[in-house]
Parts: sequence; C-alpha cells; structure tokens
Amino acid sequence: MTVAQNDRRAADPMVAAEAAPSITAFRAKGSLSFQDVGVEQARVNYSVSCAANGLTSQAIAKVNDVQFEPDIPGRLYDARVGEPTGLAPAIFFIHGGGWVIGDLDTHDSLCRYLAVSTESIVVSVDYRLAPEAPFPAAIDDCRSALTWVLAHGGKWGIDIARVVVMGDSGGGQMAAILANESGGDRFDNRLIGQVLLYPVTDLTMQTPSYERIVTGFPLTANTMNWFADHYVPEGVDRSQAQLSPLLNPVPAYGAAAFICTVDNDPLADEGARYAAKLAAAGTAVEYLHLPGHSHGLFTSAGVIATAREVLNRVSAFVKARSTAAIDEVARD
Repeated sequence: MTVAQNDRRAADPMVAAEAAPSITAFRAKGSLSFQDVGVEQARVNYSVSCAANGLTSQAIAKVNDVQFEPDIPGRLYDARVGEPTGLAPAIFFIHGGGWVIGDLDTHDSLCRYLAVSTESIVVSVDYRLAPEAPFPAAIDDCRSALTWVLAHGGKWGIDIARVVVMGDSGGGQMAAILANESGGDRFDNRLIGQVLLYPVTDLTMQTPSYERIVTGFPLTANTMNWFADHYVPEGVDRSQAQLSPLLNPVPAYGAAAFICTVDNDPLADEGARYAAKLAAAGTAVEYLHLPGHSHGLFTSAGVIATAREVLNRVSAFVKARSTAAIDEVARD
C-alpha cells in the first residue's frame, strides 16, 4: 500500500456492506458518541443499543442472579435441561463498555447464546464501574469473582478444571490480565482458555490505529481517551500489567487464546500485536481479523451476520478446549 493509498484509507475506511446501515445512521445523526453525552446518558444509550441490535434472547433452563464472594453480583446461565448430572465446563464472562458503561443486561443475550452453543455454564460478573469506582475496582472485582469460581464453582455445577475466561473490549482487557495471572500461582486452578474480542491491551494508546480511527464510528481514539480518563486516576502508570498487558511479560505456554479484532477500531493494532506476543511466548493462538467491521460488533450480533459466524467459531474453540482438558486428565 502506497502512502497516498494509506492516507485515503485513513480518511475514509472501508465499511462492510452489512455494517453500512448502522454506520450510515450513526453519521447521519452527527456521529455523536459516548463522550459527547455524559456518563449517565452514555449508559442509557448503550443499553438501548444493545437491546435493539443484540442477539434475540433465548429461553434457557436456568438463569439466576448470584453473588460471588465477597459480595460481588453476577449472573449464572445453565442451558442443560432436566436434572443435570456431573459437572459442566464454564465460561467466566466479563462484559465490555470501557469500564464505564455496560452491565449484566447489556450482554445477557450474548451469555445465553454462549451457554447454549458451548454446552457450558456461563457466569457473568457485574463489576463496579468508573468513575464512581475507578481503577483498580473493576479488575479487583473480576479477580475476586474468578478466584471464587476456580475454588468453589463446583457448588454451582461447574467443573473448576475446565474454565475459559472471555470478554469484549475493556472486558477483554481484564480477561487477558486474569489469563496471564492464571499462568502463575494466583488461582487454585488454571484457566484452560481465553477469548478476547477486540480487547484493550495497551492503555498508553500509541498504536497506529489510534491515528487512523478518529471519526465516523461509535468508538474512536477520542472515545477511548474519554473512557480511560474516567477509569484511570491521574498519575497512575498506564503501562503497568493491570492496564496494558501488551507492554508486559506474558506467561510461557499460557492458556490457549481466541482473539478477534476489527478493522475500524482504534484497538485493532494492539489486539493484533497481543495475539503475536502470546504466540511468540508459546501460547496456542487462533487469531481472526475482520476488515470493514467496527468496534461493538458482538453487541450488534442480532443485525450483523458476521458476528454470529464468529461467535460460532468462539463456541467451537471453547468446546475444543474443554475436550482437550478432559483428554489431558485421561492421559495423566
């Protein structure tokens, strides 16, 4: 690609045909995004968008609000019918929203879909949001909830030796952090996989895609700066491991990873670089990049078919990791 071609791409990025209607509508309304409306309205707008564009909510056998110790709310999804026997694999799910917006409900239909398609129990954590609870509240809540699941999840029917961590955007960042910590001795059991959907991995925001995606999409460089400024107190080192896993060591041969990035996203380059970093450390990585798509794809899976196709690949990855964990136990 020539310099001139790259300049044109920066000015007018390609938009996939199936994503064009929503992007066109967004631009027709003035390209107003979260940073333009304030925290409370941003939360309302995100909830409305997820409800309108997300997957159709599936009725499944069991959906219960739960409490992770110590006193962290969450939700459990179990699609097994009848009286299940034995323990099931699990997905520990962390919703996105830039640590400022989003909740159990914004990702409820996605968690239901995953419970059915992966034949796993899904547990979603309702971590505290900024600016009311700035860093490190969100990652501390997620870590505490996962610690409880990996130690005591059998009480909920979870096979604690077969847990995958998953998150989108800011949730993907926290999933990556917990997967790295799982490679050490922080938890009672190690995670068997990590699914990172357009994750934040570098909060110093120095990758080229921050210069490329600056207008015309719901998440731009300015939007990410707005989220980060609400989450991270002034003076905190944004290059540290709890904020920027790309800039810090990762465990050798860590939990197998599925990573998806999208082209029209300031996070695109850091996600790609993180996939490469994990692979270089010996981790098995399945990496997928989607040209023409933008951040928020998976909370728009009800209207964008590509999102559903990728979620089916995620489900296959999770099921394969669960089978591999069983086979490993059998060999031992």
